[in-house]
Amino acid sequence: MINNVTLTGRLTKDPDLRYSQSGTAFANSTIAVQRNFTNQQGEREADFIRLTASGKRAETFANYFHKGSLLGVTGEIRTGSYEKNGQKVYTTDVNVGQLIFLESKSQSSNNQQTSNQSQPANDPFAGNGKQVDIQDDSLPF
Repeated sequence: MINNVTLTGRLTKDPDLRYSQSGTAFANSTIAVQRNFTNQQGEREADFIRLTASGKRAETFANYFHKGSLLGVTGEIRTGSYEKNGQKVYTTDVNVGQLIFLESKSQSSNNQQTSNQSQPANDPFAGNGKQVDIQDDSLPF
């Protein structure tokens, strides 16, 4: 069976790095992936996909990628579930197999420094002053 996914996008938050009691590193974050088409208002939407990594890859993920970083990811889809307030919640994550830098370190730091300043209109992830209303129930994590 084939279970392979390739994504390109920007991180929506710094990776969260944690260690198990046995010392294994685990990291997770969310990547915003722009859709290839526009909606009825002519705007491009994005999907927000949870990424998970373990071991040395988790440490690399947390140490070298930050909120706003443009990256490529290959991995596999993992599904799971848990109980929350008596309700079963289903999760879908991408288990990271490979991380790819898609911009130089200087471009990445420039993006971080200017994230509160005006961005070019063609950057779909730029803070354009519009607040996005996302409820905690809507997020898969």
